[in-house]
Amino acid sequence: MNEPQPIFPSIKTVFFDAAGTLFHLPKGVGWHYGDVAARHGAVLSEQDLNRAFRNAWKRSTPPVETRIARPDDDRSWWRALVDDVLDECSGEPLPLDRDRYFAELYDEFARPGIWELYPDVVETLEFLAGRFRLGVLSNFDGRLRPVLADLGVAHYFQDWIISSEVGADKPSPWIFEKALASAGISASEALHVGDDPVCDWEAAASAGWCTFRLDRPQNGLSDLRSWIAVAEGGAV
Repeated sequence: MNEPQPIFPSIKTVFFDAAGTLFHLPKGVGWHYGDVAARHGAVLSEQDLNRAFRNAWKRSTPPVETRIARPDDDRSWWRALVDDVLDECSGEPLPLDRDRYFAELYDEFARPGIWELYPDVVETLEFLAGRFRLGVLSNFDGRLRPVLADLGVAHYFQDWIISSEVGADKPSPWIFEKALASAGISASEALHVGDDPVCDWEAAASAGWCTFRLDRPQNGLSDLRSWIAVAEGGAV
């Protein structure tokens, strides 16, 4: 449970995780994988694709930590994951040109209208923008920039810490160090807002940051606003 903490008045920058925190995929991963496959002449079950994606994600390991921008923006990492999904889902050769399929699928997740903001995001960003510097701290890739631009919230963020661009993924301490350097602050002046117990909650706390443990539907970003208001001695 999130409660106001004594260190809160020292916070200068609030960093947000992206997918699962600011926005989500209304139709689900399997729907999009199947829709793109159908455009290429292959019929795959949305249910099977969702299951295969979950399993492939669990089997995957993060890209190698380079501590510099990874040259392909993690495209090859995603290609390996997609191949794993297809291998598990099909069970037999598909009438599918995987190179062409992957190229279109990769672009699919940067297309306008694919992602959707959670309903509490804009009001929260408006509330915070006059109080703190804001940043994004995400295990995403360069596609995050057009996604947040399309969703109309990119202008709120001064600091963009994207794993493929800094060469490290949460929960690595390095990505949190890069975030602090970008904002020009110390760990005691940073707050991280995210939904992943390991990559967001534990990793940020281990780095010495204040954390807001987003855990929908048990709480939401409206609770973050209330938390801050209480810490300020006022109301939302």
